Amino acid sequence: MKRLYLDCGMGAAGDMLTAALLELVDDKEGFVERLNSLGIPDVTYISETAEKCGITGTHMKVMVHGEEEESHDDHHHDHEHHDHEDHHHDHEHSHEHDHDHEHEEHHHDNGHEDHHHDHEHGHDHHHSHSSMHDIEHIVREHLDIPDKVKDDVMAVYKLIAEAESHVHNRPVDEIHFHEVGSKDAIADVVAVCMLINELGVDEITASPVHVGSGHVHCAHGVLPVPAPATAYILKDIPIYSEHIRGELCTPTGAALLKHFVKNYGDMPLMRVTRIGYGMGKKDFERANLVRAILGESENAGDVVYELNCNIDDMTGEKIGFAMERLFEAGALDVYTIPVNMKKNRPGILLKVLCNERQKEKIIENIFRYTSTLGIREQKIHRHILERRIETVNTKYGDVRVKVSEGYGVKRCKPEYEDLADIAKNKKISIDEVERLIDLR
Repeated sequence: MKRLYLDCGMGAAGDMLTAALLELVDDKEGFVERLNSLGIPDVTYISETAEKCGITGTHMKVMVHGEEEESHDDHHHDHEHHDHEDHHHDHEHSHEHDHDHEHEEHHHDNGHEDHHHDHEHGHDHHHSHSSMHDIEHIVREHLDIPDKVKDDVMAVYKLIAEAESHVHNRPVDEIHFHEVGSKDAIADVVAVCMLINELGVDEITASPVHVGSGHVHCAHGVLPVPAPATAYILKDIPIYSEHIRGELCTPTGAALLKHFVKNYGDMPLMRVTRIGYGMGKKDFERANLVRAILGESENAGDVVYELNCNIDDMTGEKIGFAMERLFEAGALDVYTIPVNMKKNRPGILLKVLCNERQKEKIIENIFRYTSTLGIREQKIHRHILERRIETVNTKYGDVRVKVSEGYGVKRCKPEYEDLADIAKNKKISIDEVERLIDLR
């Protein structure tokens, strides 16, 4: 099983994720050439060696109209207002605000950029804007990349657009991105999606995300770190803030993590094969980088949360209804165990398994749909067989088979619904169907 672990101890940004993942591929220079051959309008990728605190890694520059998306003097970013754009990052920094490590969400100053809020570079093109429709047209119609990668790119952009829509209370189709910033963002999102597809990993996990601290100055006032759109995207993701002043996680970085990462926490057990360092541009007292660790594990396993509560005053129907809602909220498993409670009352122990991303939502739903007054939480390690679905052609029709492997065992089990359909059509029992198709 191939695993990827992302160390986000200095946040996450599109260019830093691109650079870290680029170090994991076999032919780094060849992959950059492939990126440049995609023909993203006015965009050029440049990979360069960089060093942070004695660690050598890669810095990825994205040139738009021949210029890297950043401010002229590192301290002043005056972003133009647009009726339907993402306003809360229209930054107006000056030298006296430098201690805030200005809001870097859409340039490459710190490697913590967000690209969809364009800076005034003095070029005519900075007045042009792109809608989600424009971006989808570029991605779907003009880029020679696999359909899966196109789907990933648009899913990431949808997360960003939905965040802007929520923050500004506007429909998603009215969200417009600055032309230079949107191309810069497309470049990073496409690169990360292509790299993950190239690596062919089975599971992606990440550390909790360091978001930075302090506040940022923008055209509409002073905003806290993380900025509103970033904070919205990071819902259900474990984040933290430490003493480093500045915004370390951008909307683009947050959306890429949210789309690809399955679990957050400590690095899983694996044999490390490669390590990549993606460097930001700014220097802090801590190495400003994202670390990507690629490895292999013989068997699958992950970390999940077990949520427990005792209930003695709900009917079976209401408990069944609650269980359905918990599955809908993303629970991995929900089940009950009969127990004796206080005063010798019969009751049930409700157990729910979930990933960390769904934990808060699951807790909220347990309180909403059950009568419990408290929930116990336990972090547990789960050992699982790797699972995949294969389709087997039989003379009675296609049958999906769930194949499970690991720990020296292999199991195959036909999907019940497919067997049931054949049984109904042939008017025979499921046992007879299994004998007829003989999938052993």
